[in-house]
Amino acid sequence: MNLQGITETDIANYLVNTPGFFERHAELLASIQLTSPHGQRAVSLQERQMEMLRDKHKGLELRIVEMIRYGQENLAIADRLHRWTRQILLTQNPSDVPEVLVSELQHQFMIPQAGIRLWGAAEMFQGQPFSRDVSVDAQSFATSLTQPYCGINSGFEASSWLDDPSTVTSMALIPLRHDLATPAFGLLVLGSPDPTRFSADMGTDFLVRIGDLASAGLSRLLPPR
Repeated sequence: MNLQGITETDIANYLVNTPGFFERHAELLASIQLTSPHGQRAVSLQERQMEMLRDKHKGLELRIVEMIRYGQENLAIADRLHRWTRQILLTQNPSDVPEVLVSELQHQFMIPQAGIRLWGAAEMFQGQPFSRDVSVDAQSFATSLTQPYCGINSGFEASSWLDDPSTVTSMALIPLRHDLATPAFGLLVLGSPDPTRFSADMGTDFLVRIGDLASAGLSRLLPPR
């Protein structure tokens, strides 16, 4: 057989396309020696296959453990979200909803500071802490947000709604609105002294859901549409 010009790829393709080769040459399997990935010693093909299967099995076990951990974390988040939403629904007095919403959000998700303002509340709720004056610029900024803002506290007006804004290094600003086609009627602000708690590269899907649920719960304070 002329081997000139034959590459390792040619040999590999031949073996793949010739499944009976090792049945006809079974003695080759016992003589093949490979280097173990766990040292420089030579091992048989069968032993090397077993090592590969063990490594694959170990990798699958790690993936399963990771999936279980993610599942448990997601279940815990869903449970906290359920308890938070339930407390909002159980609040009978509409004027108490903003305070319950904020305090339960802090409690359930261990958020150091949080605040809220509504500038679209009905006249009967004017004078409440949550309906204090908000500048036109802050209202326009909230309306311009198509997604919650997450990042550093760069002196946003909303930071002044928190108990101790000087300690807040990262913030999440969540617009409150009926839908993206309507202007924001309020803004929910979350603050933390941890600069990584609300980072610019974090996902906002969960905060979007928080905003949707908060907006629905606060709709009782708005004038009829």
